[in-house]
Amino acid sequence: MRRPIRLLLRLFFIYAVLLAGCIGRASDPQPVLRLATTTSLYDCGLLDALLPDFEQAYGVRVQVIAVGTGQALKLGADGNADLLLVHAPEQEEAFMAAGHGVRREAVMHDEFVVIGPASDPAGIRGLRDVAAAFRRIAQAQAPFVSRGDESGTHLLEKRIWQNAGIEPQGEWYLSVGQGMGETLTIADEKGAYTLSDRPTYLTRWEKGLRLEILVEGDPLLDNLYSVIVIHPDKGPQIQARLAEEFVDWLLSPPVQERIGAFGRDRFGEPLFFPLHTSP
Repeated sequence: MRRPIRLLLRLFFIYAVLLAGCIGRASDPQPVLRLATTTSLYDCGLLDALLPDFEQAYGVRVQVIAVGTGQALKLGADGNADLLLVHAPEQEEAFMAAGHGVRREAVMHDEFVVIGPASDPAGIRGLRDVAAAFRRIAQAQAPFVSRGDESGTHLLEKRIWQNAGIEPQGEWYLSVGQGMGETLTIADEKGAYTLSDRPTYLTRWEKGLRLEILVEGDPLLDNLYSVIVIHPDKGPQIQARLAEEFVDWLLSPPVQERIGAFGRDRFGEPLFFPLHTSP
């Protein structure tokens, strides 16, 4: 009789531990703020540098969902994110006009660059007209790797091709459907050209990326990031108050100054330029 009793006691003990764990998780007071953002911000390490301070100050856990801007906007429209940090102004304006967001604030900007192999078979080095550079790449049928993921970077790339009067197609043009980091890896392996944000490029260059910046400085390459608070009408799961607090924190002068200093110690220059620093 003792063995069945011991077995029952052991099963009761396991059940009690599991039940306690479930109750603990259900009553966990720490809320989760879902931030859908770009793979570029995730890859360069800016969020890792900033978010722990917000989490500690507000007693919240920030769940980062790193996807292309198009996917981030879809997550917001479906109520599967509380706020967005993205970089596709025209699509963001349409998102707000459709009533998916209640607040949109510009946060910072950086620059896109066209990168490629040192040999530069299309001869674009030093050009400041990015559409002209794309035309030369197409004429040379030099390999070009596109993110192909409807991200902010991909949307800008398509706009540049349109300005260049070219519909890219053929074996030289490879659409990979990947984030910025993976796209850079593929372009490096193939000795190809691609469009990248400068912070992700510099982060990968530091780790051995061989591609070089060949085109920069065109006003079309300016890259503006905005934060959007999702409309609370998307459902009771939306953490609207916390999202508003996050935006206020992100735009505060101390955090903006940290954004402006990010990367300076590693690269000798800031990776981002904040828009709300104190005078």
